[in-house]
Amino acid sequence: MSELSLPSTPSFRLEGKRALVTGASKGLGLACACALAQAGATVTLVARQADELERVRAAMSDAGYRVDCLALDVTDLDAVQRALATQAFDILVNNAGTNRPKPLDEISFDDYDSVMNLNVRAAYFLAQTVARRMPAGGSIINMSSQMGHVGAANRTLYCASKAAMEGMTKAMAVELGPVGIRANTLCPTFVETPMTRPFFERPGFRDEVLAKIPLGRLGQVEDIMGPLVFLASAASALVSGSALMVDGGWTAH
Repeated sequence: MSELSLPSTPSFRLEGKRALVTGASKGLGLACACALAQAGATVTLVARQADELERVRAAMSDAGYRVDCLALDVTDLDAVQRALATQAFDILVNNAGTNRPKPLDEISFDDYDSVMNLNVRAAYFLAQTVARRMPAGGSIINMSSQMGHVGAANRTLYCASKAAMEGMTKAMAVELGPVGIRANTLCPTFVETPMTRPFFERPGFRDEVLAKIPLGRLGQVEDIMGPLVFLASAASALVSGSALMVDGGWTAH
């Protein structure tokens, strides 16, 4: 018998883990929730609309997943702290976000506040709240974007918000690492979702986007699911402070 000891791949499974996913009623958030549940986690869905959440919860429960839901506006920081003060999660997916693409000189104060309050302020303080009770081995996954790493016309505000998320995630990784908590960003290219669908109805926009993606196609929500489970699981146990690009090669230019 050989005396060679062979290494084993760390598990991608998430049994026994509790996950919190924001913006979970549709699009990327729904896909994230399903990915974690399929990997064995118990998932708490968070979104503003209780009826939409209940529809998702019922469908996931019917599929055999362990899931509950919490109707919550994550920009209401006091409500977030009240709702989560006694709960502990192993995984946080900070997915809720928004975009108001406009030329630089058309961005209003309201546009700025809307995007930054959700994409940065709410994400920051939700991570703070969850981290206080997150056990060692926990994983914070902030849903960023390729636009946190590149610039684009009509997206100064969105790029600013995602660049801020990249910076705060790196700092979280440094600060939380000593207590065993990892923090990373997941950075998709354009993914076809209800939020992005109106953009692709504009003449020529789809072709402009595809011209910048070497793989030659838009993202689908399924493209995010595997990378998300990787970042949530023991398979990425030494990955922290990183940005995982899921952009078809956009940022490789």
